[in-house]
Amino acid sequence: MEEQQNHSSRTFSFERRKLPNFLISVKLKYVKLGYHYLISNAMYLILIPLLGVTSAHLSTISIKDLIQLYETLKFNFLSMTLCSSLVVFLATLYFMSRPRGVYLVDFACYKPQQDLTCTREVFVEKSNLTKAFTEENLLFQKKILERSGLGQKTYLPKAILRVPPNPCMAEARKEAEEVMFGAIDEVLEKTGVKAKDIGILVVNCSLFNPTPSLSAMIVNHYNLRGNVLSYNLGGMGCSAGLISIDLAKQLLQVHPNSYALVVSMENITLNWYFGNNRSMLVSNCLFRMGGAAILLSNKPSDRGRAKYQLVHTVRTHKGADDKSYGCVFQEEDETKRVGVALSKDLMAVAGEALKTNITTLGPLVLPMSEQLLFFVTLVARKIFKMKIKPYIPDFKLAFEHFCIHAGGRAVLDELEKNLDLSDWHMEPSRMTLYRFGNTSSSSLWYELAYTEAKGRIRKGDRTWQIAFGSGFKCNSAVWKALKTINPAKEKSPWIDEIHEFPVHVPKVSKVIES
Repeated sequence: MEEQQNHSSRTFSFERRKLPNFLISVKLKYVKLGYHYLISNAMYLILIPLLGVTSAHLSTISIKDLIQLYETLKFNFLSMTLCSSLVVFLATLYFMSRPRGVYLVDFACYKPQQDLTCTREVFVEKSNLTKAFTEENLLFQKKILERSGLGQKTYLPKAILRVPPNPCMAEARKEAEEVMFGAIDEVLEKTGVKAKDIGILVVNCSLFNPTPSLSAMIVNHYNLRGNVLSYNLGGMGCSAGLISIDLAKQLLQVHPNSYALVVSMENITLNWYFGNNRSMLVSNCLFRMGGAAILLSNKPSDRGRAKYQLVHTVRTHKGADDKSYGCVFQEEDETKRVGVALSKDLMAVAGEALKTNITTLGPLVLPMSEQLLFFVTLVARKIFKMKIKPYIPDFKLAFEHFCIHAGGRAVLDELEKNLDLSDWHMEPSRMTLYRFGNTSSSSLWYELAYTEAKGRIRKGDRTWQIAFGSGFKCNSAVWKALKTINPAKEKSPWIDEIHEFPVHVPKVSKVIES
């Protein structure tokens, strides 16, 4: 009993602990890293004005000037060769340094069948019928559910809802197939792309890694071509979805005229915890069934029909630090039951990772006015030791929409405060957590689908996706809308019920006080 009380105190401290103000304490090396990314990827931005000036000058040359130039160079072979070589060199340098555009043609989010709905009451009832949990831990899970931010329509797989539960390899494969194939079928239907046209396949699922792999299951089911470049990412947590996007982007830079299919999901069936370690029980209360499929292309011809263009990806890994490495850890409890333990240091670790990622991303996306104010203030405080208030950049000037991983309500509350975001900006994340729960790496796509279903995406809008997960990692992706999205023409998991949202979800502090 004493051990259970200790677990309780550790978990409740996790619930109440606030995210550090990661914009107040900033390290110069991450600002430098952001500018390094900006400069190293901007060679073509320097060449474009140079070529533009050259073209403008050439446009003023008349036929008479060209004839005179020809007569001059006709007797000066060396000058003509050097001039021609310079033009060819500049043109080659421009086209070689310019990265290929990566376009998001379309995406789809899986929506489970109605019979897989799990209300809070059903969750408590099914947990009680398993006879696996003590009365104290049943009450504990009920309290976590009440403050989790999850609504009454989230989904769990059949194997977990069954009495008694049947968590086995066969059921886990069924869940994986249902989620992956459901999302992929929809995205192929929406885009009209044939499975044989897919040249790159990236699948991420953190806790379920069967043999053959999940990517092999997709290759087999859709009869993908024999030279498809397939990758299966495991054990990389909730931020793996953006890692998959970044990997696909890198591959699309070296494989022209290709389609890349990214599939993000988590598997619940084999990863439900049936023990009484409270640090592991929290995952049962938060994670739910879901997945997404995203079709990317580097074909210039797809730009006209694509929804978004990928502008930036920034990845941050804090795994070198022991505290960060162990804050989300899959292990056995004292009864040899496997679960994922959440450390009391999780919020502090998340804050450090977020701070690093955002500091690196800032120079790439913030307007020059914001960068100057931030940089001058930072130098004054860090180098000249001036006691002035730190300047917090306004990221709302860089992005119209925010998709923040729906990991839990406490983190969303703190990010809203630290980034000075409004309820409108946080709405996609909060409503995704409420409607679908924490669907791990796919949550960002439910959030983007929500934004589309609300009719908020306009041509030119910028969307910031940010996710964090075990390791500890924090990753960002920035997308630019290539067209205005008409929700009436979209098929999404929200479209039949979007009129019901937003709903009011009280902040964590109010829940705890009550």
